[in-house]
Amino acid sequence: MNEIIFVVEEALEGGFAARALGQSIFTEAETLEALHRQVRDAVNCHFDAGRAPRVIRLHFVREEVLAG
Repeated sequence: MNEIIFVVEEALEGGFAARALGQSIFTEAETLEALHRQVRDAVNCHFDAGRAPRVIRLHFVREEVLAG
C-alpha cells in the first residue's frame, strides 16, 4: 500500500475527527497541526515497521446548511 486516505470532518464539540478509508484507524485533534501529528502517529502505530504507506492524504468534508 503506497497511499492511505483519511476523511476529515469538523467535530461537533470542536476540533477535527479523521477516519481512514479501508482501515480501522480513527483519531481526533483540536487543531490542524495536531491532527497532522495524530494521523501520522496513528498510521505508524497501525502498520508494522517499514509497511506504512508513504503518502497520507487528508480529504476534508465540510457540511453547511442554508436556510432560506
